[in-house]
Formats: sequence, C-alpha cells, structure tokens
Amino acid sequence: MKISPENLRGVIKEVAKAIKNGQVVVCPTDTVYGLVCDATNKKAVEKIFKIKKRPKAKPLPIFVKDIKMAKKFAKIDKKQEIFLRKVWPGAVTVVLKSRKKGTIGIRISNHELVLDLVKHIGPLAESSANISGKPASTKIKEVLRHFKGKKLQPDLIIDAGNLPKSKPSKVIDLTVSPFKILRP
Repeated sequence: MKISPENLRGVIKEVAKAIKNGQVVVCPTDTVYGLVCDATNKKAVEKIFKIKKRPKAKPLPIFVKDIKMAKKFAKIDKKQEIFLRKVWPGAVTVVLKSRKKGTIGIRISNHELVLDLVKHIGPLAESSANISGKPASTKIKEVLRHFKGKKLQPDLIIDAGNLPKSKPSKVIDLTVSPFKILRP
C-alpha cells in the first residue's frame, strides 16, 4: 500500500483496521522501516517473532502515544520522567521496570503515521522490518527483499518510499544508575 500526504487518512484507517484484526504491518517510522502489531494481541506479537526469526529471549519494545500511556506499562520515577520529556518523541527506546515483571522497552515515535496508529489502536509491539541479525533498513526495496519467498511474511506493507537515512533507535537502560546506553 503506497502512502502519500494525500491518502494518509485513508491509509491510517485501513492499517488500524488490519492491526485490530491481528495483522502484522511493515510501517515507516522516524528511524527505519518497522514491523508493528497490536501489543495486546499475543498471536500477533508471536507472529512478529516468527517472521523475524527473533529469539524469544529478546522481547519486543512497544510504541506508546505519551508518557501517561507509558506509565500503564512501566514504573517511571521523577528523574526518569524528566529524561523522557527531553528525548520523546524521538529515536530513543528506553528500558524501564515493567508493571508486570522484569523490564520493558518503550518508545514514542516522532512519525505522524505511527503516532496516529497508536492513538487509534493503543500500544504497538514493534521491531525493525528485517530478519533477526540482518541490518535494519530505510529502503523499501531492501525491506521487501528481507521477506521475499519466506514462508511467514507481514500481512500488509506500507510503502512510503525510501526514508531519510537513519539508524534504529538508540536504546537506553533507565533501570540502572547512571543510565546505560545499550545501543548507541
């Protein structure tokens, strides 16, 4: 599905419907192309792991719309919140203590499509649109090559053309003091 400023609203509606129905979508982000799905749909999340051939030991981070939504999933203290207000929205995924158990990676994207989807659907599980161990990409043709001929594929691909050259988000662990950069 090609996306442009003229058809953005219609694409958002269609993609939101697909995600609500448990589908996995290749989506442009403010960094690289990503795979997204409804973070509350276990089958859809499982499908991302299978599509990417990602080890279960590497949990998927989630996109949220704001710090209030992030607090539903993670424990955020004052010091962490001050830091988050400086880096979000943007290309920074943070690791926080989960409200359930362990830790959780969370990010607020600075991409209009991702933000609109999160507002319509809720939190999105996300990962770069590639096979685990392969480089993430901003080029749509490279993304398509990752999945071509594979048994398991994304259900829908949003083609925004080539994205501006970028790397995956920086990952910072906020559960330790001082904060630790896990991926520059």
